[in-house]
Amino acid sequence: MKLLVINPNISEDVTALIESEALRSASPGTELVVRTAGHGVEYIETRFESLIAAGAVAEIIAEYSGEVDGVAASRAGRIGGAPIDGVVVAAFGDPGMPALKELTDIPVIGITEAALCAAALQGHRFSIIAISDRIRPWYLDCVERFGLGGRLASIRSINESLNGIGSVQQDFKETLLALSRQAVAEDGADVVILAGAPLAGLARDLRGQIPVPVVDGISAGIRMAEAVVGLHSGAHRAGAFAPPPAKARRGLSENLDAALAAAQSASAASKNAAS
Repeated sequence: MKLLVINPNISEDVTALIESEALRSASPGTELVVRTAGHGVEYIETRFESLIAAGAVAEIIAEYSGEVDGVAASRAGRIGGAPIDGVVVAAFGDPGMPALKELTDIPVIGITEAALCAAALQGHRFSIIAISDRIRPWYLDCVERFGLGGRLASIRSINESLNGIGSVQQDFKETLLALSRQAVAEDGADVVILAGAPLAGLARDLRGQIPVPVVDGISAGIRMAEAVVGLHSGAHRAGAFAPPPAKARRGLSENLDAALAAAQSASAASKNAAS
């Protein structure tokens, strides 16, 4: 199995954290291709920054879709002729989701939806521990979009300025631990989610120090992607996640234009076969 793991932020030090935790979490035999957004912001805190990041993520997915050596390919991505089996969008808040699921036949899994699913399987109420106060409204939107607002115990966050996005764990480890314990003791959380790629791997360090299960978004994203790929459930050819319909377009990158063309071609072929 080969997974494309995308950091929607431009921070290479965060990509290193993502890759380290992804490698620790992946099953034997799973190959990872880890990429960093080509444009955007240092780290995403707002809905608008998420909008920018979504385009960057789409461009990376499109690199592995569309056409291969000028020949129309399936919507599954490829690297050097070897297929990509799934995509993990490795930023909490899942920039571009669920729209990115329309672009390719392979599963596209966000670490938010993966973490929420993992938390829901392990307890009734969960709390999210975030790296900034500003990020909380957007995270709340994400939880409600997944229909889990009634199971959210709290969103607790660091309310201090960050020294650097790559050093959040080191700078605020004790604060994050205290917030997690407060979520359990005061908010009634059955599960704690450590939100965001900058916290990748922290759940391992805090194991045994928080009295409920602790979910790492990167780890959940990798394991959920492996599981969904392994289900071989089939592609979206109809319904809400079918490819966008063919229409005039202008100003798109070559990769993105080719990916859309391939998606629409696959959808049309499927409809013709069914008719």
